[in-house]
Amino acid sequence: MREDEVLEILRRVIDPELGVNVVDLGLIYKVEAGEDRIRVAMTATTPTCPVGPYLAGDVEAAIRLRAPRLAAVEVEMVWDPPWSPERMSAAAKEQLGW
Repeated sequence: MREDEVLEILRRVIDPELGVNVVDLGLIYKVEAGEDRIRVAMTATTPTCPVGPYLAGDVEAAIRLRAPRLAAVEVEMVWDPPWSPERMSAAAKEQLGW
């Protein structure tokens, strides 16, 4: 699976507080896609965000649903660099009325 395919899958994972997908929110920092494993480094809007663990679980579940034969799916929550609204896509900003 390619990185762009993983990102397309992750566009279906919606932040329940903001109603915007995690890719357009800029929460996905890095995707490493291999033949039998995928690793995602992601963040939340703040380290104390109550939906952070929920989002990480949804990211893993979305990937496994589309690629159930992968040997490993790793989702790591990272905090450096800190998330900021500048990471959002133009579509996300428009959706949020910014």
